[in-house]
Amino acid sequence: MFDDSSYTPSKYGCDILLEKTTIERAKDKSFPNDAYLVWYVVDGQEYIDLTRGSRVRIFDLYYDRYGPNSLKRIDFGYGRTNPKLWGNKKSSDKNKKRK
Repeated sequence: MFDDSSYTPSKYGCDILLEKTTIERAKDKSFPNDAYLVWYVVDGQEYIDLTRGSRVRIFDLYYDRYGPNSLKRIDFGYGRTNPKLWGNKKSSDKNKKRK
């Protein structure tokens, strides 16, 4: 197959949020709005990933990782969260007194 360690997403400036997932799970609107849906084929099986990064870098990652003709489509994701705010935890300090 492939050596996954040499094609880490961070080397390409990408971040895979969901790997080999379903379209229903990827439609979650809580993901950042800069994430892309990536359709690719490995050994005749089609997969979907939700990945952050520029389209060029995403293409390079999947091309290098799975080979030519494996990448089928890169499309916009369904996320609506601002990327700057995604992953931040809401403060639960509602009862703190302000000075």
